Amino acid sequence: MNHFTSVHTVGVPVTDQDRALEFYTKTLGFSLVSDTPLPQLGGRWIVVAAPGGGANLALTPASEAGADTGIRLGAADAAAVHQYLNDEQVSTSELLSWRGVPPMFTFQDPDANTLYVAQD
Repeated sequence: MNHFTSVHTVGVPVTDQDRALEFYTKTLGFSLVSDTPLPQLGGRWIVVAAPGGGANLALTPASEAGADTGIRLGAADAAAVHQYLNDEQVSTSELLSWRGVPPMFTFQDPDANTLYVAQD
């Protein structure tokens, strides 16, 4: 049984959608796909996309955030992204690099949600 063909959107809980939208578009360079009022959710349906494609992220309204999202973002140069995020005052972990494993690290968005970066 194989009914599914792809993952379209992954939700990220955020307590302030405007702040999250600014972070994901201005700091991370994602593009805005949609921003639609959705009173049923208590906010808006905001979807952003990474420049290279893949699954989109929905910045969903939440009363609490700070989740380990499990979301892995690919980067051509993880060390350069790590340095950039540090320069932007984004909370990051140490850049990990082991022989045979791509360089990787974690960072937190303004809601303390953890995302991962791994070199492609």
